[in-house]
Amino acid sequence: MDPLAQPLFRRLLAGLFVLLAAAPALAERADRDKPMNIESDTLRYEEQKQLSTFTGRVVVTKGTIVMRGARLEVRQDAAGNQNGTMFAEPGGRAFFRQKREGLNEYIEGEGETIEYDGKADSVRFVRRAEMRRLAGATLQDEVMGSVIVYNNTTEVYTVDGAPRSAGAPSSAPGGRVRAVLAPRGQGGAAAPAAGESAPAPAVPLRPSTTLPAPGPAQ
Repeated sequence: MDPLAQPLFRRLLAGLFVLLAAAPALAERADRDKPMNIESDTLRYEEQKQLSTFTGRVVVTKGTIVMRGARLEVRQDAAGNQNGTMFAEPGGRAFFRQKREGLNEYIEGEGETIEYDGKADSVRFVRRAEMRRLAGATLQDEVMGSVIVYNNTTEVYTVDGAPRSAGAPSSAPGGRVRAVLAPRGQGGAAAPAAGESAPAPAVPLRPSTTLPAPGPAQ
């Protein structure tokens, strides 16, 4: 090899090594890019509508996401984005749970209907809605209302406390929004296992004063 070209070659080789070393981190994908695994008693698929309907003790896993309910409708667009609407048993509520990125924290909640938007990476709890933030297994924050929308990308949530006269009652008395917020800086996360580094400090969710408009009907 030309001696003048050797320094350039070494720099290129070093750059390639850095890229290869970073590959596992780059390969880590968000929940919205993971496959959706569904268990149910029955399945009905409609080709023209691109609609799959699962009924009977439905359980969904998608990365760290877990959903449970009585009936699930799933649509997928041409780009592969998946949207799911979970319905509860009459008188009951469906369940949703998802891990927060890079933290030993989880978002979980219930509603009579739960709408998951894979493209926006957001979840919407409708009627008798309740959402909680847990550090490990310790409850940190809890909000209740008629409609709760949580965006996993921006980590912003909105709560609508619709009055009872507007329709179905919310889980909060009088249709008002109810919230219980833990003091910041008081760690509630589970202790790290032996050999593991301490978890990142708790990062509070950010409430918004504006409720996003609902998307197209599923």
